[in-house]
Amino acid sequence: MNRTPLSLPRSRRLAPSVAVTAATALVLAGCSSSSGGKQAEDVGSGVSAGKATTPRMTIAMVTHAPSGDTFWDTIRKGAETAAAKDNVKLIYSNDETAADQANLVQNAIDQKVDGIAVTLAKPDALKDVVAKAVKAGIPVVGFNAGMTDWQKQGLLSFFGQDEAISGEALGTRLNGTGAEHALCVVQVQGAVNLEQRCAGVEKGFEGRTDKLYVNGADMPSVKSTITAKLKQDSSIDQVVTLAAPVALTAVQSVDETGSKAKVATFDLNKELIAAVKDGSVEFAVDQQPYLQGYLAVDSLWLHKNNGNYSGGGEAPILTGPAFVDESNVGAIAGFAAKGTR
Repeated sequence: MNRTPLSLPRSRRLAPSVAVTAATALVLAGCSSSSGGKQAEDVGSGVSAGKATTPRMTIAMVTHAPSGDTFWDTIRKGAETAAAKDNVKLIYSNDETAADQANLVQNAIDQKVDGIAVTLAKPDALKDVVAKAVKAGIPVVGFNAGMTDWQKQGLLSFFGQDEAISGEALGTRLNGTGAEHALCVVQVQGAVNLEQRCAGVEKGFEGRTDKLYVNGADMPSVKSTITAKLKQDSSIDQVVTLAAPVALTAVQSVDETGSKAKVATFDLNKELIAAVKDGSVEFAVDQQPYLQGYLAVDSLWLHKNNGNYSGGGEAPILTGPAFVDESNVGAIAGFAAKGTR
């Protein structure tokens, strides 16, 4: 990339690009989605050209999502909405195994796409193939995972939340709940963004924080692992999960063991919204996944058609964190029901 980097202090580099976020947020609208599969899937061929009159372009979105996770369905809906508006053929693919995700990026390079949007949950595993894309002249943006690595790997922009700051904000909030012993449940071992969340919780929380690894692809196993831990240590009075489905499973474990622990989580889905409403989950940290998918695709269209660098190529575009609790869950529920929050 031929651009001169700016020497900005860290405080400014972490500030969100309000103008870009506000302008693109004006056109948010819902559209249908289905769960992503391991193989690349053309989801743009059946979508009308939308509002843009610019030449048709092809964008590949490659994520580390496990199949069937509603969080990633929301990201995909945002991407599809932007693609429809921008006259983009969107090719979505996903694999939670880092090596296979790298292969999917290579597939996109081989197809000579016009842009790639990628998650960097395990950045070292993606480093070489991302470098190949950049060398081939394909613009690459990051989203959701990769806040600490997107610039190192030569990406144009990044859209997501600072996981360490988000974790610390959650931990700090727990200080006002009376919690003394928190259990942070990690559903994918080795995922940098999840480790950063737990580290942030531990930093912000004044009590004791333990970490528990579970297999997020197997919810019965998640339930049995959390249940066993709660039975083993009755001093745990707070469970922090890093995904909505894990939070809902943790609620079951708490009920089954008769534990005094409360549950808080990162991320939303419509079932989680209901759990916040009925009080079985205290609150959730929302990183606005729909916005992440939307902005990732739209930024590549803007770069190709107007030479834009979202965030100036120096600052990430922050989409979170924001807390959803009993005070505001009603206002968000309608959007969650549509699958856009």
